[in-house]
Amino acid sequence: MTPSLILFFLLRHLPLLLLLPRRTSCGGGKWDMLLSDTGISAMHMQLLHTDRVVMFDRTDFGPSNISLPNGKCRRDPNDTALRVDCTAHSVEYDVASNSIRPLMVLTDVWCSSGAVIPDGTLVQAGGYNDGDHAVRTYKPCRDNSCDWQEISTGLTQRRWYATSQILPDGRQIIIGGRRQFNYEFYPKKSSADRSYNLPFLVQTNDPRIENNLYPFVFLNEDGNLFIFANNRAILFDYTTAKVVRTYPIMPGGDPRSYPSTGSAVMLPLKRNVGAEVLLCGGAPKGAYVRANNGDFVGALNTCGRIRITDSNPQWVMETMPSGRVMGDMLLLPNGNVLIINGASSGTAGWELGRSPVLSPVIYYPNNQVGSRFEVQNPTSTARMYHSTAILLRDGRVLVGGSNPHTYYNFTGILFPTDLTLQSFSPSYLDPQVAYLRPGIISPVSESRFGYGQQIAIRFSIPPGRLDSRSIMVTMIAPSFTTHSFSMNQRLLILDRGDDVVPVAKSRYQIRVIMPGSGKLAPAGYYLLFVVHRDIPSEGLWIHIQ
Repeated sequence: MTPSLILFFLLRHLPLLLLLPRRTSCGGGKWDMLLSDTGISAMHMQLLHTDRVVMFDRTDFGPSNISLPNGKCRRDPNDTALRVDCTAHSVEYDVASNSIRPLMVLTDVWCSSGAVIPDGTLVQAGGYNDGDHAVRTYKPCRDNSCDWQEISTGLTQRRWYATSQILPDGRQIIIGGRRQFNYEFYPKKSSADRSYNLPFLVQTNDPRIENNLYPFVFLNEDGNLFIFANNRAILFDYTTAKVVRTYPIMPGGDPRSYPSTGSAVMLPLKRNVGAEVLLCGGAPKGAYVRANNGDFVGALNTCGRIRITDSNPQWVMETMPSGRVMGDMLLLPNGNVLIINGASSGTAGWELGRSPVLSPVIYYPNNQVGSRFEVQNPTSTARMYHSTAILLRDGRVLVGGSNPHTYYNFTGILFPTDLTLQSFSPSYLDPQVAYLRPGIISPVSESRFGYGQQIAIRFSIPPGRLDSRSIMVTMIAPSFTTHSFSMNQRLLILDRGDDVVPVAKSRYQIRVIMPGSGKLAPAGYYLLFVVHRDIPSEGLWIHIQ
């Protein structure tokens, strides 16, 4: 076709072309298979400041694919599958060496919660059977000597499908769980410290279905807790046990919490902007019952976004490229949101999901409504019920898990138990944009800073490539991820103290100000990134105290 004919065609058909629905653009991203067999299915994951990842599933799956070291065996008369088990149900993954080390948990950690306390120790709460009152601690090490320690009666109530949130004082609050309409704290301030009723969990409980398990909990910038369960949310002052605010029901009224499992993030926090929550996916009303009867309803394709600090907060609804249930939502270092894993029909629960969603989606919170979603390159691995994803220091996303069965089941079944471990590299890691990528020179790893402290960050940019106006410094609290919710995930955009200044050839400095209090950033380890034209550096571990 000649250029004149092409022009004629476009002019003639332009009105029709303008009426066609807008297609979601297709982005990039790269998938890599890291390990073909981690020994366990990664149902729970947490990145630690040693660049090791703790993963575990449940003790009553039967024997796993990895043995405990040195002839160790777990002897548990209460285990429902194997009372003497010489295999591991938790492992530590070393990111640098791409290797796995078996760990030993004593009681059942199935469907538990967790948070990293200020000294970097993972404190993990609850589980099933003889683990439902347990608290387990994992203090990171670099010499492969560390393992789980257990306090069998650390909790006052059984916590199964509960949520843990780290608080400004370093404690964690553990909210809800199956048939638990209450919360408690760990560690306890005294032997008299108990559990406390939370009527909101009664109000959001659907009979025989629940739809309020693993509630989405976020620490607001005023120190109160935003708690979402089923299809609604409150702002809760845990210091006085009072509901500060009740938010509108999410439009449509469909449930978004387990087992109608959507996912949620608190969008990046920046001074004087207010806090926003984004919640995506889930399953329509009645989907859980219908799935149990063999009818797998299409998942919700909507997201709700709400500025929880507004005087009259309202949900703003958006439409994803496709429906998704059991997806994971992660904050990327540049402030965008990755939506990954899950299914397009059914619900969470044994054998209740169908039609895996293989393509991740990136959500751009600063774009205009209608242009915020970008579909990424697909994987060939279905990540269904009991899948996980976490952000690594190098900017990749670690993806594992998927076991919709009551035991390990690898053959002759839909969606076999998956023991593989993958990474997803967002397009900011594409070698074609390496010339824009900054590198942090100082401070050194694990530097300690106080609240409100001004610090100088030195970084490099290849010659002639600097766009100083685009420089942004972010810090991220790594999450404890399970059942489609990344607990304690938090990203802050740091205030700039001055402009970017050159200090040597291709080297620059910018001063930024640390968050002002534990309400904004609870004490502990964070990943610090310098972002240039949406391309993040490799992260640097820092400690806020």
